[in-house]
Amino acid sequence: MNKFNVVILKLPILYEILTEIKLELNFNLINFNENNVQFRNFVEENPEVLIISSDQKRNFKNFILYNKVFKIKNLLQQINVFLSKSNYEVKSNISIGSYIIDTNARIISKDTLSLKLTEREIDLLIYLNKSESECSSLDLQKNVWKHSEELETHTVETHVYRLRKKILDTFKDNNFILNTKNGYKV
Repeated sequence: MNKFNVVILKLPILYEILTEIKLELNFNLINFNENNVQFRNFVEENPEVLIISSDQKRNFKNFILYNKVFKIKNLLQQINVFLSKSNYEVKSNISIGSYIIDTNARIISKDTLSLKLTEREIDLLIYLNKSESECSSLDLQKNVWKHSEELETHTVETHVYRLRKKILDTFKDNNFILNTKNGYKV
């Protein structure tokens, strides 16, 4: 997973302090000594970057105003809160073809249509999407439902049938979840 970028702007001492503990940090640390073209280009190319500066100019999307009197622990806490929020937003929306799955709201949508899904249906679609090849019923039973392979059940087939029907009814798409001779795929 890519680390997030945190830019220190016009604060060389703070950059030095954070560089000393960079092995403990879960983000990339970047230093700019001035608000120049290079800095602005970097921010334009990385809109989710977090900027820490003592400049009062707050025309940045993600900004922490550096106060000369502070505790490093509090600053790291602020950075981690930002990173947690950003990570939550990134992980919440997953694209599968022309569909978007909002894992937090448990909704799959395409264009203006949306459909509420169960947690297991979300897990199934994410697993199928991440898989590089078709997934057998036994594979899904083991990895999505966490059932033993020896257990004889039609849980997977039943869930896939119901999910395909929901998708067909809402999106008129009969080819979203395909069943091949080797298993299921999206």
